[in-house]
Amino acid sequence: MAKKGMKERERKRTKLITKYQLERQKIKETINNHNSFDEQLKIQKKLQKLPRNSAPSRQRNRCWMTGRSRGFYRDFGLSRHVFREMAHECLLPGVTKSSW
Repeated sequence: MAKKGMKERERKRTKLITKYQLERQKIKETINNHNSFDEQLKIQKKLQKLPRNSAPSRQRNRCWMTGRSRGFYRDFGLSRHVFREMAHECLLPGVTKSSW
């Protein structure tokens, strides 16, 4: 189980990402449109003034039940521990335990 602070930090990051998404996209488009290197550097400083946590690359995938960040299955949004428990209890449709 992840700490409450870690979960809250991730929620804060997702809010910041959605808040600054359009602004970040516009700045990146203007950087690509300008040909001179000096103008690109000036516009790049605008991008650097945005909050760090508004960058999508800083977001971490977490299990929606436990908040665990490692051993995460994207298809289900669960960590490996919770996935295994739910699969054994037949709570995940289409998932069966393999045997050979």
